[in-house]
Amino acid sequence: MSTDKPAWKARLLSHEMLLLYVLIAEWLFFYFTGTTTNRRGVIVGFGTIDRQFDILRHSCEIGLLALALTPVILTAGIDLSVGSLLGLCAILFGKFWHDAGLSIPVAAVLAIGCGAIGGAINAALITTLRLPPLIVTLGTYSLFRGLAEAITHGAVTYTDFPESFLFLGQERWLGLPTQAWLFLLVAVAVWLLVHRTTFGRSFRTIGFSPGGARYAGLPVNRRLALVYVLAGIISALAAIIYTARLGQAKADAGTGYELFAITAVVLGGTSIFGGSGSVHGTLLGVAAIAVLKNGLACLPVVMRMNAAEEMSGLLTGALLLLALTGSVLPKILSTLRPRRQPA
Repeated sequence: MSTDKPAWKARLLSHEMLLLYVLIAEWLFFYFTGTTTNRRGVIVGFGTIDRQFDILRHSCEIGLLALALTPVILTAGIDLSVGSLLGLCAILFGKFWHDAGLSIPVAAVLAIGCGAIGGAINAALITTLRLPPLIVTLGTYSLFRGLAEAITHGAVTYTDFPESFLFLGQERWLGLPTQAWLFLLVAVAVWLLVHRTTFGRSFRTIGFSPGGARYAGLPVNRRLALVYVLAGIISALAAIIYTARLGQAKADAGTGYELFAITAVVLGGTSIFGGSGSVHGTLLGVAAIAVLKNGLACLPVVMRMNAAEEMSGLLTGALLLLALTGSVLPKILSTLRPRRQPA
């Protein structure tokens, strides 16, 4: 019994459990203080079932991008282009359906293929030319958004999608928002890939020491390419869900989503330097940001100021800085500790 106690204490004080405690406290705070007004002018509380479904519905796209970024950051990489790629794939999906006259399933498959190509561009520049992921994805961030603006001339918005397609983003299936089931499926697939396969476990090895991974015989470039292509595919899937939820495809879709997705991953305990992290931690980070964004919109003070978006961006940036500081401090303390020891 005594030998198991420290293990249980360590588990209860792990990063994921601490984040879960914060998430529960955050939800309770908004439950007792948050109210909002529905379309009929009736004041409803934050804790209603409909409000929770709205939180789930509005967080699926950011959640998918966060799932896509988790393997990337585990390998000590970064992808700043996922939000722009979401906007480009949304435009291409609308163009394939509206202008080319293709069916919704065919247009969706082609859009996902375009997402894979976008991820492959990042992968080729990073693995073949050995360019820093930050610089590469910063460039494709502007490239993908510029292509979306060029295709639509900054004015075209694709609408009038069929009801059968809008069901994916606006209705419920088996009691939950329809897109939540698709998000759950992707989450389980990414979790199994990262935590239950030797292929996915090598992401941590690559992030911890790329040179050591190469010395051990791992095909580092091939697996780095995979994570960026996977990020492109999931970004395209998020674009389709985004289009179904809003009923329109526009060039500015997904603007700023990369910030929320990176914050969710880092907040969930994945080190920005790579080598450590978990998918379930990312899911907790997504939940914390989703509750924060939607809870702020229900606070009477924020509602009177009409500053929900500004407050959400401010606090999300603060959370990102706090999470980054928390990941750096242990390394700083470990370097300072030997200096304090007496000679």
